[in-house]
Amino acid sequence: QVQVVESGGGSVQAGESLRLTCKISGLASRNKCMAWFRQTPGKERERVATLNSDGYVTWYAASVEGRFSVDQDRPKNWFFLGLDSLKPEDTAMYYCAADYYRGGRCQDIDYEYWGQGTQVTVSS
Repeated sequence: QVQVVESGGGSVQAGESLRLTCKISGLASRNKCMAWFRQTPGKERERVATLNSDGYVTWYAASVEGRFSVDQDRPKNWFFLGLDSLKPEDTAMYYCAADYYRGGRCQDIDYEYWGQGTQVTVSS
């Protein structure tokens, strides 16, 4: 059984930083795509960043490039999102998603496994 569990969200002031952690269990030790998404009520879910676990290939949405960064602890199957220079518009529920790599780009695929989300709130 695959489990995806996010943690690390919280309430911060604009300009501050957070680090989100995604713990993935139940997936075999194969090349994977991992992604962070975010969503606010009434808006479509936004793909924020992705990582190909074998090649360490990353992708970022234009809205976060230069401020957010992804990383992984591959032996543990943990996936991280560093959020720097946070803005009020970054306020959202952040979701981690994972799937086996099947070719193509991780920023283009539909993900099979999802976490429950962790809330990030940025006040001005």
